[in-house]
Amino acid sequence: MRDVVVAGVGMTRFGRFLDRSFASLVTEAVGAALTDAGATADSAGLVYYSNSGAGLIQGQESVRGQHAVRGSGLEGIPLINVENACASGSTAVNQAWLAVAAGQVDVAVAVGAEKLNHVDKSRAFVVMTAALDQDRLDEIYADLGEGGTGSVFMDIYARFARWYRERTDATQNDFAQVAVKNHAHGALNPKAQYGGVLTVEEVLAARPISGDLTLPMCAPMSDGAAAAVITTPEIATRWGAEPARLLATAIGAARPGVYGELVPDTARRAYEMAGLGPEDIDVVECHDAASPAELIVMEELGLCEPGKAPALLREGATTLGGRLPINPSGGLGSKGHPVGATGLGQLVELVDQVRGRCGDRQVDGARIGLAENAGGYIGPDAAAASVTIVGAA
Repeated sequence: MRDVVVAGVGMTRFGRFLDRSFASLVTEAVGAALTDAGATADSAGLVYYSNSGAGLIQGQESVRGQHAVRGSGLEGIPLINVENACASGSTAVNQAWLAVAAGQVDVAVAVGAEKLNHVDKSRAFVVMTAALDQDRLDEIYADLGEGGTGSVFMDIYARFARWYRERTDATQNDFAQVAVKNHAHGALNPKAQYGGVLTVEEVLAARPISGDLTLPMCAPMSDGAAAAVITTPEIATRWGAEPARLLATAIGAARPGVYGELVPDTARRAYEMAGLGPEDIDVVECHDAASPAELIVMEELGLCEPGKAPALLREGATTLGGRLPINPSGGLGSKGHPVGATGLGQLVELVDQVRGRCGDRQVDGARIGLAENAGGYIGPDAAAASVTIVGAA
């Protein structure tokens, strides 16, 4: 297998863009990634397009990517549509890596886009429910027993949070502090949907959503796109790019009835692929679709001992300036969560971090970055996960 690098990245701002088309979002992100790489669209031999909800929200099925790349310069280049819940974007990266590493093509473009906002707000909730086993809906809802908030994944995350509190000393204040931290980080990110100064008291007093979760602890419905140009080190050097090494990309699938092995198993394979361990990681982007997930995932990734994540949060270790900054982009809770673009948005942040070009949110000495996604629901855990590791050239 050949060595693989990320030669260029680009993304739109994440937010609420009712008046923008998929094509306009994709064109912006792809154009930025190609410019960053010093490449042209006709360099690409293969495109992987990630999207999760367009079929249910906009009615666009079957060839979503072929329509979305219109105007980007990628028209006519072989394209494969990718859908893997919240891990869709990072799965597109995985497949682009595989195509280049195996020598199928020399250049692949991974691009993800999502438009979760619609004048009919109920459509986004339909997308989320569609990630459950449709033959088992009554069983799943009965098992959750959270009272049916209308946002089934927040009910699921509320249950994860309750289980976490039962086995650790974590409190609702800790969950609120994660939201405070990530909104402060997001205020430094011009591509973030939200960001600003929050207090723990404000987060706790906000509108309740499910269990311990209040509104600022929950990722918003977002629109946006992100893209990455994947190639070999030799080609990136020829272009004059400043590449990041794509050290590992691992995809995981959960086993029904099992909780807590999906992310640890996926991370183990990623660490083995990169030849690294948790102690080597300088910066992390993790899937905080709800704030408690950040603490849970820190432990699942082996970044600290079981039950120790709250202590690291309280001492400031996971904040910018701390020894292991988590979600310097603002995370999903602040930067936004356009499902099909989320994993690629994480990659954009990590590539920029290891290149040292994140401005006020730059992590000092960042050389190795890790991103984690988990999404869908198999019960009692998520259905899909991914872990991606990048390094400075």
